[in-house]
Amino acid sequence: MEVVIAEERTLAELAADAVERLLHTEAAPVLGLATGSSPLRIYDELTSRHTNDGLSFAHAQAFMLDEYVGIADDHPQRYRNVIDAQIAARVDFAQGAVHGPEGSAADLAAASAEYEEAIAEVGGIDLQILGIGTDGHIAFNEPGSSLASRTRVKTLTKQTRLDNARFFDGDVDQVPPLCLTQGLGTIMEAKHLVLIATGGTKAEAVHQMIEGPISAMWPATVLQMHPHVTVLIDDAAASRLQLADYYRHSYANKPDWQHL
Repeated sequence: MEVVIAEERTLAELAADAVERLLHTEAAPVLGLATGSSPLRIYDELTSRHTNDGLSFAHAQAFMLDEYVGIADDHPQRYRNVIDAQIAARVDFAQGAVHGPEGSAADLAAASAEYEEAIAEVGGIDLQILGIGTDGHIAFNEPGSSLASRTRVKTLTKQTRLDNARFFDGDVDQVPPLCLTQGLGTIMEAKHLVLIATGGTKAEAVHQMIEGPISAMWPATVLQMHPHVTVLIDDAAASRLQLADYYRHSYANKPDWQHL
């Protein structure tokens, strides 16, 4: 696990560099897209590179991490609509190239299995962008999730719904209680995981993820077992790390040829 501590703008640029490198080197790249506040600067940076430098997504496909269950198709907080607004509609993905779990499906178990199959059919995800919740969840894999879990229906915790209420006019009762989410086992099959976290509210979760024991109580700790993880955090999110100085030293002395 590589840990990079820098200011938020630099973190977004580093993540965008990794995405751009993938788009330039793979004939049919597959991206994993996360929603939430953390990836917004990454998507803004990628959009800028598309608009100003001609960075193209036309040959890429993308898969979303999760979706609320039972939310109206035209609801602005439906994650498919959020991803369209944040990145998909701002660049040149081909029609039908961005995929999401079907939270309005009549048979959610079948929809989950179909989503797993769709990811497998394209050869898996090359680079997955991730955020982290204050309770250590990634995607919507809440504390207690199986570390080998696959795409499935998940009940959201009270904490997650409180955290997400800011997107629903501050009303926690408007936040759907159920979701479809890629499982931890699904996420772990991506070739490169890029997790971004900023702000002091994420400090404890970041500490547990990087330096704590692997445990279903902090689902993000499973990333310690992945061979290629890049964690991008600012000073506030790094404030609980015992080895923060080492991570800074290690990155500052990283060879130029060693990319994210």
